[in-house]
Amino acid sequence: MAYVISDDCIMCGACEGECPVSAISAGDSKYVIDADTCIECGACAGVCPVSAPNAG
Repeated sequence: MAYVISDDCIMCGACEGECPVSAISAGDSKYVIDADTCIECGACAGVCPVSAPNAG
């Protein structure tokens, strides 16, 4: 199941640059992950300072 970013996101952008398939983009109040593109690698979760990305 694709990763999702919780409301804990602080919009730092660390996850976006780490995603190997460019599934993450800036939303209005938090970053969002395209579920169809996400390969569930967990790279985003590994770099997030507030643990916002989680396996959906």
